[in-house]
Amino acid sequence: MQRLVLATRNANKVTELRAILADAGLTLDLVGADAYPDVPDVKETGVTFAENALLKARTLAQATGLPAVADDSGLCVDVLGGAPGIFSARWAGQHGAGKDRANLELLLAQLADIDDAHRGAHFTCAAALALPDGTERVVEGHLHGTLRHVPSGTGGFGYDPILQPAGETRTCAELTPAEKNAISHRGQAFRALAPVVRELLG
Repeated sequence: MQRLVLATRNANKVTELRAILADAGLTLDLVGADAYPDVPDVKETGVTFAENALLKARTLAQATGLPAVADDSGLCVDVLGGAPGIFSARWAGQHGAGKDRANLELLLAQLADIDDAHRGAHFTCAAALALPDGTERVVEGHLHGTLRHVPSGTGGFGYDPILQPAGETRTCAELTPAEKNAISHRGQAFRALAPVVRELLG
């Protein structure tokens, strides 16, 4: 079975992507970057989601000699001009445990005086495939919605507890994994990437 390396050490993300790619009909041996502990983490120096996703996939493909997939995603808030955007994961300047909560609390504090009509936001995900021979592809997915004033739900991760998708009464964190994958920015991006993977990997 063809091995595909995912440029993340986040076990939640590996599980989520296994489910998305399996639903798209791809049977691959999908492993996270932790299967290759000698490969260094990539500095995300790009200024777009697509640039960062390609940087990570390219580095992993070159280091392992295997096809690699990476994504970069974040929350883009309309009233903040698209921020936190590519800085979503480090918005509060913290790393490790407690990072998600700190990011959420800072963002909610910044939006405290913004009424519901102006709380539009969307998740963006850029998904990139890089092959050892230098072949590269990148696609994007988006999930639009509005931001709640207080977090709700225990599923998902990151900003999921405050984004309520358009047409939904629940936040992303209140959806089941299957419901979330069906509409999420990451689900859209990786479903779009699946036929590219199939075409390039056979």
